[in-house]
Amino acid sequence: MIEWPAAAAAKLARLNAAYHAFAGDRRFDDWVAAGGPKLRLHAIFEALDERLAHIFGAGGWRRWPTAYRTVDRAEAIIGQLGLGDRVGFFLFAQWLADLGLEQAQAEAKGAGMGIGLIADLAVGLDPGGSHAWRRPEELMLGLTLGAPPDAFQAAGQGWGLTSFAPDALRSANYRPFLETLRAALRHAGGVRIDHALGLGRLWVIPDGATADQGAYLRYPIEELLPLIALESRRAEAVVIGEDLGVVPPGLRAALDEHGLLGMRVLPFERDEARAFIPPEAWDRRAVAMTSTHDLPPTAGWWRGCDIDWRERLDAPGDRDRERDQRTEDRDALWRLASQAGLAEGQAPPSDAPDLVVDAALAVVGQTPCELVLLPIEDLLGLEEQPNLPGVVDLHPNWRRRLPAASQALLSTPAAASRLARLNAQRPR
Repeated sequence: MIEWPAAAAAKLARLNAAYHAFAGDRRFDDWVAAGGPKLRLHAIFEALDERLAHIFGAGGWRRWPTAYRTVDRAEAIIGQLGLGDRVGFFLFAQWLADLGLEQAQAEAKGAGMGIGLIADLAVGLDPGGSHAWRRPEELMLGLTLGAPPDAFQAAGQGWGLTSFAPDALRSANYRPFLETLRAALRHAGGVRIDHALGLGRLWVIPDGATADQGAYLRYPIEELLPLIALESRRAEAVVIGEDLGVVPPGLRAALDEHGLLGMRVLPFERDEARAFIPPEAWDRRAVAMTSTHDLPPTAGWWRGCDIDWRERLDAPGDRDRERDQRTEDRDALWRLASQAGLAEGQAPPSDAPDLVVDAALAVVGQTPCELVLLPIEDLLGLEEQPNLPGVVDLHPNWRRRLPAASQALLSTPAAASRLARLNAQRPR
């Protein structure tokens, strides 16, 4: 497992060493100048948060004394605390991050990738973070985003994030949203909008309440979608909307009308009788996927690892019924792959998922969807999911190491074979 506190300390030490060895660079000076006051205020926030978190605890500016919350006095406070060098360090770190993305995208495109990187636009912002400190009037402070109870999470979800206030967006001519979207597209050939359902409505929960005590807040989707389409055209970038969950009527049609690709995930692509939809019947204007980071990989789904985790966590539900249903679902998935000519013979047992992973990847490869996104876990045949939503300490979210160095991962025989089959299915 990755020990993030130790890893972060090691990375910070190396960044500090690089900063103090930095002899200056005209590109850096120009980049800071282009970033202007907003960039500098962000670096000031980082310097203050680094110092004050050791005194008042984590949680950002809302834990600071009132005297330190005033943005207008930020420069004076930095001088009083002697943090000018730390402001310089955080400007340097931001520059390296931007430079790294720029170089990664250039290498990806230079290697022949048509799109290159696809960035991710998060569903919300940290209410204790830099944006909320600098421009609190733009956000819904006091409300956290989440999801209502559903079949995926019976207790609902609270994400600890807030977002832009709809009335504040309108009064600012959507400038805060557009700035965020443009930043995500700065060095990318596409962007995935997390929880695209939030373009039309967001489940908001008062601070201190449980997820089932929230309510839907409507968003001006009829104004946001044309703006997203315009930015997509300007950046010559694809836009993917994560349209999963409790999808409101008409949302997918609206995304399609404005050129946003939806997401179609194999376990969810069923008809009313719960039979899997044949690959040729999937939506063309969508991204085909075998799984997502919030779901078990195909091998784990076949084994029932997700059911085992719900049992371990004493989650609501009937485990025996879930296992019986999974047995039926395994038969249905193998039948789908066999009928599509992508698998042969009897369905493998639950503890032998490799052939099923091959078949699942082949199913999404055979769809007419404009793009296919494959989780690295499925390419490698891994079983445990990276993230279990709604669980903080009891599941190792975002801590599982991949089984080899990144340079070697796609060269393993299984991964190479699966990629070769996909490329044969989807010629350039």
